[in-house]
Amino acid sequence: MALSASGAAFAQDNSVTLQLKWVTQGQFAGYYVAQAKGFYEEEGLNVEIKPGGPDIAPEQVIAGGGADVITTWMAPGLAARERGVPLVNIAQPFKQSGLLLTCLKEAGVETTADFAGKTLGVWFFGNEYPFYAWMAKLGLSTEGGADGVEVLKQAFNVDPLIQKQAACISTMTYNEYGQVLRAGLTPEELTVFNYRDEGVGMLEDGLYVLEDSLKDPAFVEKMTKFVRASMKGWDYARANAEEAAQIVVDNDMTGSMTLEDQLYQVQEVNKLTEGSTGVLDEADYRQTVDTLLSAVSPENPAITKEPEGAFSHVVTDGL
Repeated sequence: MALSASGAAFAQDNSVTLQLKWVTQGQFAGYYVAQAKGFYEEEGLNVEIKPGGPDIAPEQVIAGGGADVITTWMAPGLAARERGVPLVNIAQPFKQSGLLLTCLKEAGVETTADFAGKTLGVWFFGNEYPFYAWMAKLGLSTEGGADGVEVLKQAFNVDPLIQKQAACISTMTYNEYGQVLRAGLTPEELTVFNYRDEGVGMLEDGLYVLEDSLKDPAFVEKMTKFVRASMKGWDYARANAEEAAQIVVDNDMTGSMTLEDQLYQVQEVNKLTEGSTGVLDEADYRQTVDTLLSAVSPENPAITKEPEGAFSHVVTDGL
């Protein structure tokens, strides 16, 4: 019995539950690859990957004890921290952001000066913060009217653009932008704004844990192993995109996306993880914070003051 109990405790100590920000797709290829290729096992870890979805907020899941580590964007992560969920960024696999505003040229949008009077599709549930920061930078009201923009609360699809309910919609380079093209629109018919190029890019898809967990050296060591194996998974996904896409398909129990869809995602996401060692670049963190603080308003209440202790290198220092 003593041996059994000890074995159970060992297994528990080396278990990791990862809550993803969204459903199983190429966006998270590095984690699925790390699991499928045995990289977590090589580190002695037993990793459970929990897909997300429209009704799942990773910040709430980890606060409720349902995960050891989550992926989320930095803006909602900082917002959650200011509201009492003490999230800490421990690693940043995504070096670049993939958020776009994709517009129909026939709707009269060629530059940001054309936004006034238009309807723009925006994702919410924490994904709206970059948009409101951008509109604040441009000096555009989000209350509608000839001098402002009308905000359409966009579902996680591209219908508003295809059905011409909005002049522009939110898309990700690795997902919805491809859906727009597959719906029959051509790049020549579109005006695409990359948030990063507009100076309002924010860090996406970092790894976050609860602050108190980092007081435990054993947890820090476990997370170091997890991040090391995960980054190995991302490296493998970049070198073997087709195999990575198949691994994602094999893990997608919904079967909602084809191998072609997942390959497109993996290839685009590979561009965003390129150059990342997993270590958070503090200059990128600074840009995210400065952008959010430059646009504090009732519509954009992500954070209202300088965050403290929102990131730590203690995990990646051990890589």
